Amino acid sequence: MSERIGIFSRGILRIPLLAVLLQATPVRLRAWHAAAVDGVAGWGMRPTTRKAVAYAGKHGLPYVALEDGFLRSFGTGEHFPPLSLVVDDAGIYYDCTRPSALESLLSSDADVLAPDAVQVRQAREKLLSAGLSKYNHAPDLPADVLRADDVQRVLVVDQTAGDMSVVKGGADAATFEAMLAAALDENPQATVYVKTHPEVTSGRKGGYLTGVQPDVRTVVLRDAVNPMSLIAQMDKVYVVSSTMGFEALLASKSVVCFGVPWYAGWGVTDDRQPQHAAMLRRAVRRRSVDELFAAGYMRYTRYLNPETRQLGSIADVTVWLNRQREMARRYSGRMICVGFPRWRAWNFRQMLSLHAKRVVHARSADAAAALKPERDDCLVCWGRVPPEGVQELAAALGVRLLRMEDGFIRSVGLGSDLIPPQSFVLDARGIYFDPSQPSELEDMLNTRALTQHDITRAQAVRSFIVKHGITKYNLEPLMPVDWPSSGKPVVLVPGQVEDDASIRFGCDAAGVCTNMGLLQAARAQFPDAFIVYKPHPDVVSGNRRGKLVLKDALNWADHVELQASVISCIEACDTVVTMTSLTGFDALLRGKQVVVHGRPFYAGWGLTQDKLAVPRRHRTRDLDALVACAMLHYPLYWDPLLKGYTSCEAVLLQLVQQREALRQAGRLHKLRVGYIRRQFRKIKVLLQSLKRSG
Repeated sequence: MSERIGIFSRGILRIPLLAVLLQATPVRLRAWHAAAVDGVAGWGMRPTTRKAVAYAGKHGLPYVALEDGFLRSFGTGEHFPPLSLVVDDAGIYYDCTRPSALESLLSSDADVLAPDAVQVRQAREKLLSAGLSKYNHAPDLPADVLRADDVQRVLVVDQTAGDMSVVKGGADAATFEAMLAAALDENPQATVYVKTHPEVTSGRKGGYLTGVQPDVRTVVLRDAVNPMSLIAQMDKVYVVSSTMGFEALLASKSVVCFGVPWYAGWGVTDDRQPQHAAMLRRAVRRRSVDELFAAGYMRYTRYLNPETRQLGSIADVTVWLNRQREMARRYSGRMICVGFPRWRAWNFRQMLSLHAKRVVHARSADAAAALKPERDDCLVCWGRVPPEGVQELAAALGVRLLRMEDGFIRSVGLGSDLIPPQSFVLDARGIYFDPSQPSELEDMLNTRALTQHDITRAQAVRSFIVKHGITKYNLEPLMPVDWPSSGKPVVLVPGQVEDDASIRFGCDAAGVCTNMGLLQAARAQFPDAFIVYKPHPDVVSGNRRGKLVLKDALNWADHVELQASVISCIEACDTVVTMTSLTGFDALLRGKQVVVHGRPFYAGWGLTQDKLAVPRRHRTRDLDALVACAMLHYPLYWDPLLKGYTSCEAVLLQLVQQREALRQAGRLHKLRVGYIRRQFRKIKVLLQSLKRSG
């Protein structure tokens, strides 16, 4: 990215991955200090861009107008960053007073459907079938909102007062009044539905048709709804310059334009300003809806690939937005977190719902009951055992009780150091580490039919994990080990946190349930092996119980490894002996023999040598199926930068990049050692949580 784009606006500079969307390096500009830049960018043609336009003119630089793309994000810009961006060096699409790059493209002889008209049609159909719009957080239109006895339905779309697409779209307040009058006059048998803008309903802004009152022929729709679900129920749509007009064209509806939006004047709309200068410019070409879609949505707009965080396509954003909509439907009510410590509430403040206000906290079952949970709400508790009374409350009210836990690929840094996770589990059946009752993961492994796509993804994920040495916390250095095994088979014994729930519920109290007991069992089974004991990182850090005095460990082990990562240890061993450690799963991924003295989620499927019976697991599964269920389908993955649910593959890539960036900056070691430093980091998180919750 050799080109440098100067920007005055701090808001623009805060856009995540702006350099990727610009395909240039953003540079902060100040009026009193000239900077070496190749151009100047501002947000569209708003009055706030005057400084940027003046600076560009003074220094003989091109001005580039930026604007959100037509398929932007799940929610509004207040809460979600853009996944698409328009970069226009000629004008901007909503300003009809001069040609934009989009208008010039449509006016030209270019075959905008090239190179693949089928791909354009498929992208349009996917957008339509998914009901995707610029913003996608609003629910679908409720069935009982529209009148059942309508002969015809006409939609009139209001906009916010002062909207630049109105100001620059050849319209004013009188235009909206004329539009509503025409809709009523031209459709005498129709019910006219006036859709106000959501920001008008919230009181943040005013609208042009705010004063319209419902009557026998007019219905005012003030609540936020998914635009595509509303358009689907209409026969005809009247707009001034709203993007909803083009979305109606995508849905094959008749569209009447009282302003001069970018999609008017090409022969697919009923235009009420045919003599406007922009309409006369556009009269040289006729364009189909597919051509308008290809030009506006696929050529003019730049997209981010949210998975790779590189430049992408409309298909990449469509997949991402579909995932967000699916998650919003899955957890459509409030997420009532019961008994969460403040720091945990802080770390999960966004991850539990795409609607931030729906995540609420209660200290006890009584406090949760006072919130009057309803059918779509969920009670969320951490770990296996809910706080007293919560399970009974969920049963009495008929709401879901979700047990929450970290995912198997968590973060760069320890959970006990309050590092936020990028994966977690919400289980409505049980929890994966508790074999005393079914979990959703166990159910998947027992019953789920996997597709070839699942298997292909699982194989790729396993290969990536092995290649990059990824584990749950990703802290310890990847380094080759050179143990003096003298040719003996090497057995790795990973230590665990002895009060961890996976041991308390996954091991027999009369059997192996301590680190010392595990070492003794390993030596008994492999008397001639070279045994390496690897303490758990939480224990080494001093955060958790389970420390085994080194001299005691050496009574049974030949070596205690404190430096190399557990992955380096796995790769250097022949067999792993464990109770319930995730190290056993990591070893399976790398083709190692695994002996299990507990009942972890990966035992009982025919992949491990099990020392305990594992009830209910009645199906033999191969490693690909285990990976597909445990890593692709069971956990949820979160992107903290783009503020959305993502895929396993995306988080794996991000963790590798984070780890490498920290390593190069010399900060990875600081996450791993230094008790006092870690305590200061914890205090910072706790203070943030107190500030936000107070």
